[in-house]
Amino acid sequence: MKSINMKPITVIVGSKNPVKVNAAKVAFSQYFPQQQINCHGIHAPSLVAEQPMTEAETKQGAINRAEYCQSQHQADFYIAMEGGVDCFDHGPATFAYMAIIHNQQLSVGRSALLPLPLKVYQALEQGEELGHVMDRLFNTDNIKQKGGAIGLLTQGLATRESIYTQAIILAMAPFINAHIFSN
Repeated sequence: MKSINMKPITVIVGSKNPVKVNAAKVAFSQYFPQQQINCHGIHAPSLVAEQPMTEAETKQGAINRAEYCQSQHQADFYIAMEGGVDCFDHGPATFAYMAIIHNQQLSVGRSALLPLPLKVYQALEQGEELGHVMDRLFNTDNIKQKGGAIGLLTQGLATRESIYTQAIILAMAPFINAHIFSN
């Protein structure tokens, strides 16, 4: 992707969570180090459960949030992140989907999987949110706006922000390499 005339790049993030907004700003700053990145978070409804319990529901939540951002604001990029869980053949895990819209094109990416203890997954099946379960288990407060379950379960070696940043960088590939992704 060529630089956008060195004018600031405007990114609307479908969340006011500072972890998500900062992950977007960091990822875009890595792709466009010479440009100012104006990154703003807005409330954007996911239209899925507060705690998505399948890959499909999680992905749809990210897409819904990105599309909402696009319908409400003028920007260069619209991005949304949706965290979810699912039970795979190897056990329960958490992950996040990224949805990025640029020039009417959608790119979807996903983070790495973080295995979850069965007792955590069972609490989620009972209707709790991952952040609340982790706060109770580790005696933390509002971990979802800090390092997240990822930070707690990896002793801080990975964080919610670092995983989101990596997933955004990967999901940007079709825009950065538009000439080889175009049909």
